Amino acid sequence: MNNRRRKPPREKDLTSRYLDDDTETDRVESQQRFNEKSKNAQQHKMEETALMRAAEQLQDPTDLESLPIGQVIQVYSLFCQVDHPTGQRLCVVRKTMASLSVTSIVVGDLVRFRDSGTRDESGRFEAVIEQALPRKTILMRADSYKGTEQHPIVANADQMLIVASLAKPRIKWGLVDRMLVAAQSGGLTPLVCLNKMDLVEKDERGSVTAAEVLRQYQGLGITVFQTSADQGAGVEAVARALAGKTTVLAGHSGVGKSTLISAIQPGLDIRIGVVSAYNEKGRHTTTSARRYVLDIGGYVIDTPGVKLFGLWGVSADNLVNFFPDVRDGTAPPWRVDSYQRIEESLRG
Repeated sequence: MNNRRRKPPREKDLTSRYLDDDTETDRVESQQRFNEKSKNAQQHKMEETALMRAAEQLQDPTDLESLPIGQVIQVYSLFCQVDHPTGQRLCVVRKTMASLSVTSIVVGDLVRFRDSGTRDESGRFEAVIEQALPRKTILMRADSYKGTEQHPIVANADQMLIVASLAKPRIKWGLVDRMLVAAQSGGLTPLVCLNKMDLVEKDERGSVTAAEVLRQYQGLGITVFQTSADQGAGVEAVARALAGKTTVLAGHSGVGKSTLISAIQPGLDIRIGVVSAYNEKGRHTTTSARRYVLDIGGYVIDTPGVKLFGLWGVSADNLVNFFPDVRDGTAPPWRVDSYQRIEESLRG
């Protein structure tokens, strides 16, 4: 019989065992999260199916003109929130209508809906969107600079307030120019707001450049603002421009769009993001477009911060129509460079 004592496990073996235990724990937790996510997705799908079945019993394609009209104020993965004087509705889009639509339903769309006669857990009416009415304006962007796939963002807005920041993150005038083109091509009046002016002393050279750019935009008939939303400077002038209008807010992540809205309309439940000190890129806090009511009259629609804004419906041949200073030979070098960069991306 072998009486030799078994040697204790080597340190490496013990470490491996602990790593295996941690890996197993991570695997279990990951599986639990996956199961929870699947359960939630299944629950949403069941709710959508139940709502659609209830609506199918009420379907009458001959009465579309008599259905109430509401406006979409937020879009979720499976549902749309629709505003109507008699109360908000949580809606699904009828599948037959969705299959015929050129683009998906977006915030600002005017839609005809049919009540299902039920309410959700929050007490909101449930309904089905039967028809989307023609859009007066549309803010659209492409999935890339080459513009291979369209992404509608907001419908039926009057104007677009393009927010940039003097620093943190630094201004990207090429992105601003792209947004100016997108607004004009979609029928919206563009406005430009340069925020975070309180940082001017820390970025003297940038402020001079910004002043030159803003003067150029003003010469093209574009209204410009200079603000410090954190300190309330210049906010009143922006508020006057928004009163009574439906305004889309757009800009690079971290420029202060949500802070600006909150300064104009205190008390709104809008998440405020921070900017990474390492790369000065804003972290996305707004995950989808959403419409907010202003006490001064009108609405603002906050949109997610973007780092890329491909143009849809604009070609290299008609781009010059959105750069009248380039066409007339009065554009400064930076503006010509911006035009050429966009033209090159459209031809690529």
